[in-house]
Amino acid sequence: MSESMMNMWISFAGMGLLILAMGLVLLSRYKLKGVLSAIVTILAYLSLIFGAIIILYIVFSGPTA
Repeated sequence: MSESMMNMWISFAGMGLLILAMGLVLLSRYKLKGVLSAIVTILAYLSLIFGAIIILYIVFSGPTA
């Protein structure tokens, strides 16, 4: 697999984590209460941070040819 294809799949994983974070925040705010809401919120923010790090890595790694 080429480096460009590997970066594409890594960026898809980062975007997936960002979408997952969005869904988990909405779930924890509107559907859950108490300790479960706090746990889901922590998971959401961890996936947001990890997804953002992945996207920043892809953006700043530059073009591959």
